[in-house]
Amino acid sequence: MKGGNKMKDRAVIILSGGMDSTTLLYDIINRGYDVKAVGFNYGQRHKRELECASATCKKLGIEYKVLDLNVLNQVAPSALTREDWKVPEGHYEDDNMKQTVVPNRNMVLLSLATSYAISVDAKKLFYGAHSGDHAIYPDCRKEFVDKMAEVIKICDWKEVELEAPYWNIDKGDIAIRGKELGVDYSLTHTCYNGLEVACGKCGACQERLEAFKKAGVEDPVKYE
Repeated sequence: MKGGNKMKDRAVIILSGGMDSTTLLYDIINRGYDVKAVGFNYGQRHKRELECASATCKKLGIEYKVLDLNVLNQVAPSALTREDWKVPEGHYEDDNMKQTVVPNRNMVLLSLATSYAISVDAKKLFYGAHSGDHAIYPDCRKEFVDKMAEVIKICDWKEVELEAPYWNIDKGDIAIRGKELGVDYSLTHTCYNGLEVACGKCGACQERLEAFKKAGVEDPVKYE
């Protein structure tokens, strides 16, 4: 192609609408990828995050596809998906936060996102696992990422490369990166209770508040 108009490599990102995946979206756009985003409605009580993801994609001119995955709620009950389960309060690394684990969620999401990536001829698939997730979410560990990357690469004749570039940094580092990228965090949602005004008490809220403190910026979302 003449004139230096080289086509960009296409990438798919799993975009939940939270801080981590939203920052990663800005990051990979900044790296020059032609990006398509995919989200999942798996019955999460904080599905308001999907509205935030949609708003972010609209702002950035990114195509956003949301897939219905409510069946996950039937086979993998969790405080994140059951209205009759109370969302635990406390620090993100407290043992009671394991009630928010949706068993094997990321393997299911990555599998479907891989199918989508293959169908749109994407060479890369990104998701925003980070080091702060490791304590309670086994499907965010480096070992899991590495094994999934191996399987995704050979699951089809079209090769897709999985990347989780934040796996070795924490949410505070992500917020610092977002500050550099100019991420609009007012269009993100973190609270596990899914309320319009964040509770500030669940582990997700506490970790988010710590992240903004580390980055030295004010969180634009409202708290009770």
